[in-house]
Amino acid sequence: MRHFITFDDVSVDELKRILELAETIKAEYKSGQSKPYLPGKVLALIFEKQSLRTRVSFEAGMTHLGGASMFLGDDVGFGKRESTVDFGHVLSSMVDVIAFRAKKHESVVELAKYCTCPVINALTDFAHPCQILADLLTIKERFHTLEGVKMAWVGDANNVAASLVRAAVKLGIQVVFATPEKYQFDTQTVTQITAFDPNYRFEQLTDPFEAVRGADVICTDVWVSMGQETEEAVRKADFADYQVNGKLLAAAEKNCIFLHCLPAKRGLEVTDEVMDSPQSAIVQEAENRMHAQKGLLVWLLNEANSK
Repeated sequence: MRHFITFDDVSVDELKRILELAETIKAEYKSGQSKPYLPGKVLALIFEKQSLRTRVSFEAGMTHLGGASMFLGDDVGFGKRESTVDFGHVLSSMVDVIAFRAKKHESVVELAKYCTCPVINALTDFAHPCQILADLLTIKERFHTLEGVKMAWVGDANNVAASLVRAAVKLGIQVVFATPEKYQFDTQTVTQITAFDPNYRFEQLTDPFEAVRGADVICTDVWVSMGQETEEAVRKADFADYQVNGKLLAAAEKNCIFLHCLPAKRGLEVTDEVMDSPQSAIVQEAENRMHAQKGLLVWLLNEANSK
């Protein structure tokens, strides 16, 4: 059974195929020619964290594909009423695919062990591959290629950032980080997220202006993620020099675009000037969550697990 928990679960060709499907399906949708790629298929959504983009993109996307989705709230009692073994066996006997937005990465890995249908990581504390699929789709639409693109990540080295590196290594995209030293990925994590190509040159800098020099894309995320609220005051002080503002954006390439997985804390990690600028691709990026996940769902159900 094929799952999508991190980018380690797909080959380079499979990753490119998912993006190809996403492009095709999006073009059909925009032209009013949506096709029912997944008629009668059912997606179950398990969410332990709040969401706007993840929930709406999966539900709307599944509907566009001719399938159905069901949101499973606290009433199903995941992790409380019964073992993960029983939960996984029963749920996967009734649905065709599961998307799990979990507090702990281990919860998604554990559930996948006992499911007879594909499990998709819809976010964990360790990875957010669906977000990066949308980012890659957005970049390809803006630049018509992923080859030769330089990406700069400014801010916390978090779960989204880790998934970005994993995908960049697979696709040969240059990515440079600008992160306060104490928040950078440690050596073990770097080895893990660049394992696909041990010779990949991954740079972690402390100077954001150096990192964005020559960048085609600048990415950031909130400085204080869900579950880190007790660190808020310290993090705001530590990241004060890492705000993506007009001056930093101007230090990158002239046609550089700005990406943010959202929700954003305007005035902290990014200014209104950047968020609302012509170079901002945040709305296109958010919409592409839906189209990228359509490509993923079709690949998982019609190709990867159809043999």
